Amino acid sequence: MTRATILGAGVAGLCVATELIGRGCAVTVVDPAPEHGPHACSWWAGGMLAPFCEGETAEEPVVRLGRKAADWWARQGVPVIRQGTLVVTLGRDRRELDRFARRVPQHRRLDGAALAALEPDLGGRFERGLHVAEEAHLDPRAALRHLRERLSQAGAVFASAPAPGAGLTVDCRGLAARDVLPDLRGVKGEMAVLRSADIRLSRPVRLLHPRFPLYVVPRPGGLFMLGATQIESDDRRRSVRSVLELLSAAYALHPAFGEAELVEIGADARPAFPDNLPRLSRRGDTIRVNGLFRHGFLLAPALARMAAEMACDGTTPELMHADHG
Repeated sequence: MTRATILGAGVAGLCVATELIGRGCAVTVVDPAPEHGPHACSWWAGGMLAPFCEGETAEEPVVRLGRKAADWWARQGVPVIRQGTLVVTLGRDRRELDRFARRVPQHRRLDGAALAALEPDLGGRFERGLHVAEEAHLDPRAALRHLRERLSQAGAVFASAPAPGAGLTVDCRGLAARDVLPDLRGVKGEMAVLRSADIRLSRPVRLLHPRFPLYVVPRPGGLFMLGATQIESDDRRRSVRSVLELLSAAYALHPAFGEAELVEIGADARPAFPDNLPRLSRRGDTIRVNGLFRHGFLLAPALARMAAEMACDGTTPELMHADHG
């Protein structure tokens, strides 16, 4: 039986642990924190499984590999909501919608009536939009809690430090791995969580804007996660300016957000390589999985499968990168 120690209990680490334990490996997951929480980058994720929309700016592997993510999460027993993504823009920014449509061909164009039928609470607010039907979303915090519980039931051990003679090591530490991955950089993302009983959405909504794009992801209990910011920095401080931009964009999407309860504001730095694509590398008995950028829940399943195949079958994965460290 292969023994594997996973460093990091974020989305990458838990997905790798799931793939390895499914192949009969003895798995220990090492993380300084006893539970998933605000210290983890994936705590602040939106949970959108939107490969086509991400393909507006992302490279081809993000779209191709990300298309399998929703099915992977569903196979683990995580509730996946498959209602697609709605893309809208304010009237003065119509060219943004046309530009997006050219880059994301997997859409259906909506007029005002069709948009209102899809999301009644947005009826009358937008003359047109795009529906990318083959996309999904999940609650990221609930998903990671579920993976931890499932791994524990399957015999995985959670520890605060690695044990001697731990066998194979899979390093999924995110930015903490810059000690061995010097070209890893932080990309700051800020988010807010609102609670409102005055608006209902069935799917993530992307509000296009040349300067302040916004996505709103509905969560259970009348909660909405707002996100958009992408700043070249590993500074985790929450800025007033970014939060104001997020809230102003949400108000522009629907005025009901102006009366919503501000539940939470957060920020973290996502690990990314210069090309914004994730990488796997191997040196001796250590495999490294990193650089998920803004695509953690979308690409972690594919990277986890590649890491497990490398560990158990000796294969060379698509996103393999030479390790000179």
